[in-house]
Amino acid sequence: MALKQIMLAKNIEAAEKRLGELRAKDGEIETREKELETSIGEAKTDEERKAVEDEVEKFTKEREAHEAARSKAEDELAGLKEELRKLNEKEPQRRSAGMRNKEGEEFAEIRDGINEFVRSKGQLRDGFTSVEGGALIPEELLAPQKKPEEEVDLRNYVKVVSVNSANGKYPVISKSNGKMNTVEELAANPKLANPVIEEIDYKIATRRGYIPISQEMIDDANYDVTGLIRDEINSQSLNTSNADIAAKLKTAPAKEVTGIDGVKDLVNKEIKKVYPVKFIVSSSLYAEWDKLKDKNGRYLMQDSITASSGKMILGREVVVLDDDLIGTAKGDLVGFVGDAKSFVTFFDRKRTSVEWVDNQIYGKLLAGIVRYDVRTTDTDAGFYITYRNEAGQVEGA
Repeated sequence: MALKQIMLAKNIEAAEKRLGELRAKDGEIETREKELETSIGEAKTDEERKAVEDEVEKFTKEREAHEAARSKAEDELAGLKEELRKLNEKEPQRRSAGMRNKEGEEFAEIRDGINEFVRSKGQLRDGFTSVEGGALIPEELLAPQKKPEEEVDLRNYVKVVSVNSANGKYPVISKSNGKMNTVEELAANPKLANPVIEEIDYKIATRRGYIPISQEMIDDANYDVTGLIRDEINSQSLNTSNADIAAKLKTAPAKEVTGIDGVKDLVNKEIKKVYPVKFIVSSSLYAEWDKLKDKNGRYLMQDSITASSGKMILGREVVVLDDDLIGTAKGDLVGFVGDAKSFVTFFDRKRTSVEWVDNQIYGKLLAGIVRYDVRTTDTDAGFYITYRNEAGQVEGA
């Protein structure tokens, strides 16, 4: 990485820290606002009302200064990230000239070998690695084209562990309240709390999906068969892994919450602070939250340049899924609230391949194959909520 990028990365880290500190004060601002509302109602004498009025004026200036500082910090962070993105886009172009001869020729040979494997219906097997009768697709060749921004990959929100065997055990250390002790120099080390370690069994399963490829495509010498395989496997793999991960999130302890205050109570009182909470919710629940406003008429749902989903509520990221993916039917007001990365682990075998398989109706069909397992690893890390609107609030209004 060039020095300019290193410096920018350092500045981005500092800017994110500053922005995080400012956002942490949002709760303090909200608490003070509620306290002042209470003070206004309790003020009886002119003297008390004057004192409260002075406090309100002081608070208003502080809140405006805080919001301006936060907005400035967000703009600065966005500018730094955009500058780094532009530099990173130029960097591969500079490096590719020197690397193309070696790596480019190597991948071209593998791509040509896979194309010939497909066109020959599995008879030619030169130029690539075979696995279980199929052609192993290198991870580099599976690099997707630029994804649509609305496409959600739940693998980005859970813990991904690369494994080299078909099954095994994965140790998980429970989040604890253990603390280090202060000791004098040369004093004996105090006894620390023993960690609670649970071993999670995983067993890699094979997922297959047919790749729609016609004989005309195979016969066309100019058609990039590997490109078709890449696009289809990425699409099918994403849909499958999202469904499997969502199924695990739905096994979290069930909880019914009423109104946004119920969500606040759940986050503040029932989930340990060691878990960084995110909301992974149905599109119907998102639609309900997107309409909520505070007493000043400001929407609670906010745009965010730091959250990968682009949306935040209550200072936490909101990830939106289709109703029938995180729920069961259209209109479900449900979602996972908690730390998905602690709750779910995705065991990735990273052995994507294609092979010709027999089909009783259509003869031989090309199948894409991925191998992974999804396991629940920490059930204390979140809840699966069913949301109810507060009394007087009409759903869908």
